Amino acid sequence: MKTGLFLIVGLTATLAACNQNTAIGNDREARLDPPAGASPIEPASSALQNVATALVKPETMTDADIAAIGGKQGRCVFRLTEVGFPTFVYEPGGLGFIKLNGKLIPVEPAGSDRFNSGELLVTTRMLDGEGNAGLSAQQLIVVPPGAGDELGYSGYVDCDR
Repeated sequence: MKTGLFLIVGLTATLAACNQNTAIGNDREARLDPPAGASPIEPASSALQNVATALVKPETMTDADIAAIGGKQGRCVFRLTEVGFPTFVYEPGGLGFIKLNGKLIPVEPAGSDRFNSGELLVTTRMLDGEGNAGLSAQQLIVVPPGAGDELGYSGYVDCDR
């Protein structure tokens, strides 16, 4: 009987701490948390150093990240959903930025709809169709350094021209 009581008390104490969340922006009042700072801008060679290629996935950019790269004006913005935050921001035939491993990586143009930073390759491909909000469907393909396979993501693009 005492063993069961100790087990119940132990589980109750463990579960009592489950509602504590100290991560900024998660389940807390926005006025209490400082705004998120921009992610560092680094080339792929250092941003992805010692990171397993299987862990490299495009991440969404915050408003601070967008400001750090110079904004969205005159650029195309790829989003995984029509209302989501940007994942890839680029100028057709010009410089682009993608967020991988918590870093903003500038990618240089390497041909039509192709960008790279060292061994990192990013390509875009327009798809047939559009979303409910009228954005054009697009595919983002990411090939991390040393990867055997490419990673493809379908989403939507909005070009501000």
